[in-house]
Amino acid sequence: MASVTLEHVSKRFGDSTVVSDVSLEIQDKEFLVLVGPSGCGKSTILRMIAGLEEVSDGDIYIGDRLVNDVSAKDRDIAMVFQNYALYPHMSVFDNLAYGLRQRHTAGPDIKRRVEAVAERLGIGQFLLRKPKQLSGGQRQRAALGRAIVREPRVFLMDEPLSNLDAKLRVQTRVELTKLHARLQTTVIYVTHDQVEAMTLGNRIAILKDGVLQQIDSPAEVYARPANVFVAGFIGSPSMNFFNARLAQVDGAVRVIGSGLQIDLPSEIVARTGDYAGRPVILGIRPEDIHDGSRVAPNGAPPAQASVDVVEHMGSENFVHLTSGESSFVARVDRAVDPRPGDTLPIVVDAHRIQLFDPATEKAIL
Repeated sequence: MASVTLEHVSKRFGDSTVVSDVSLEIQDKEFLVLVGPSGCGKSTILRMIAGLEEVSDGDIYIGDRLVNDVSAKDRDIAMVFQNYALYPHMSVFDNLAYGLRQRHTAGPDIKRRVEAVAERLGIGQFLLRKPKQLSGGQRQRAALGRAIVREPRVFLMDEPLSNLDAKLRVQTRVELTKLHARLQTTVIYVTHDQVEAMTLGNRIAILKDGVLQQIDSPAEVYARPANVFVAGFIGSPSMNFFNARLAQVDGAVRVIGSGLQIDLPSEIVARTGDYAGRPVILGIRPEDIHDGSRVAPNGAPPAQASVDVVEHMGSENFVHLTSGESSFVARVDRAVDPRPGDTLPIVVDAHRIQLFDPATEKAIL
């Protein structure tokens, strides 16, 4: 296996810059996820690592080897695409075996490796079928198997689960995690789905407009987003944002937004520096907004919010609320089931709020 390092890598197409000065160090055996909206440059980064796109600026290393001028076939990587890219005239067995045959692997070794990988992926009974005889999920697993059987130094995966139905996507996501733990391989995985990113990656790298916004473990990115974009992109439902200001009220520092007031805990006050009296962007996760009739207030009076819509999710409810000029979502226990038009007192967990600078949109805390 091998590490992968990008040093100040950029990619331009004519006058358009799609990747701008990205530096990353993917450690040996790490599962790193590149995540961001469509057009943010994540697939372009993957293609540059694979050797399918030239680097405009910067260097890419696989292990200790500079690979800027190394052809794709000589980089010892395997890539799994969104569209399967299976050979339609070959059986599943021959598709999986193709790369091994190109490397003149012995026949018995090919058979052993192909059958072992196929069984692991649950497609062992389909080895004699052609791709057109498989379901979409079976084809995607065959494409994964073709990459795995080669035992390359690095796996590159470009949205490999996006064509699967919801149930199979969850199942295959779990299988990918198990496979990575078993194979101990370096994986770089591209997705626009933040749920995939949070559940699969040892670390996730969030991109916007070709610029790296933050790279850290899923838990750290969720708890301490670097800026408004990351805070809003990671998490479902998205973080709620309020235009607010910090003020001194009765000896406490209070963040005041339209229809919402929260007294800040001392550990947050200590980190707000000279923002007292200044405008801020207040960020609150939906799960940190609670029914005020069930939870004691945090010092500031509970806000009174009007219920607009209730989405019943089974294990929980998403309650869409309006208070003052602010609209937001609370993620609550299913026992909290108000009707549209009701007034709901709400309390916010002040220890879990986020504050951002309105000018830079970077986190204050």
